[in-house]
Parts: sequence; C-alpha cells; structure tokens
Amino acid sequence: MSDSKKPDKTRRNLVVATSMMGGAATVGAAVPFVASMLPSEAAKAAGAPVEADISTLKPGELRTIAWRRQPVWVFRRTPAQLQDIKKDDGVVADPNSEVPHQPDYAKNEYRSRKPDLAVIIGVCTHLGCTPEKKAASDTAEMGAAWNGGFYCPCHGSLYDFAGRVYKGVPAPTNLWIPRYMHLSQDRIVIGKDEKGEA
Repeated sequence: MSDSKKPDKTRRNLVVATSMMGGAATVGAAVPFVASMLPSEAAKAAGAPVEADISTLKPGELRTIAWRRQPVWVFRRTPAQLQDIKKDDGVVADPNSEVPHQPDYAKNEYRSRKPDLAVIIGVCTHLGCTPEKKAASDTAEMGAAWNGGFYCPCHGSLYDFAGRVYKGVPAPTNLWIPRYMHLSQDRIVIGKDEKGEA
C-alpha cells in the first residue's frame, strides 16, 4: 500500500477531537438556556410553604409571617378573646363562614384548627390594606358592639378576632385563611396541608 493510500491517523484524531469539543460547547451553551426557563430561587420562595416557630407565642401576641408576599398573622388568642368571638355572631356579616375563604378544617366558629391559634391572611377584603389588631378599649368610636379584633385604617372595616367581617362596613367578606397545618406542638407550616401545597 502506498503512503498516499494509508489512513491519516493524525487527521482522524483531529476530526474526533474537534467533534468532541463542538459537542461539549453545545451542551455548555444549552445548560444555562434550559436553566433560565426554570423558576428562580426567589420565585420559588415567593410561593413556597413557610414554617413558623410558635413555641414562644404568648396569649394575646400576634406575629406576622411573610408568605407569597402577603402578611400572614399567627395569633395566640386569649380565653377572653375566644369568648368575644362567640359574642360577635350577631354583629358579623358571615358568622358561619359560608363564603369559602378558608379550608374546610377552618370552617368553624374560630376559623382555625385549634381554638387558641389563629392563622389569618392580614389583607383587608375591601381594597387590600393591612388591618391593625385593636382591643375594644383602643377605639371608642367603634361603638358598643365592638369587642376588639382587627381594624382597617384605610376605610374603617372591622373584623373580629376570628377574622369575620362586621356588618355595614366597606369590606364585603371575611379575611382569608390560608392552608396550613401543625408540624408539631411548636411549629406550623403555612401554604401547605395534608392535601398538598396551596
């Protein structure tokens, strides 16, 4: 066999090496492109369930937890506040929570899994302001029927300590209750329950 007809191993190795480099470059370019189509960590965190430690939450104390860019109140109700909820049945617009703004397990007089612990989205159902927790003695102009609860300073809507809206105020419905569940006596998760994520 003449030298001109012998296979050129150097040339073949060069072709193989070039092909491999081209394939690696294609994969290297595709990985960031595919990754850019996946949700960012910030986007996942904005909708992901959030855990909260309630071990040090005292009766009467309210904490605000951010979930889906909304304030969620985790509130330990006192025995007196639980009694006030029962007294409010005649003055709230939807005492039995007929409008479905809560999971089934929160469709009870306290709108919660456990009577003393409230988990409520702190956004007024009128125009989206954030109400403030107020005792009955904090605001005399509320009237004799006001037993304390949540007052929206934007347009004067009132809610009781279960997040039920009072009659005759601008807000049309009760405050929303998110899906949540107890992980233990000291921890809850907001945005997730036994049926999955909200």
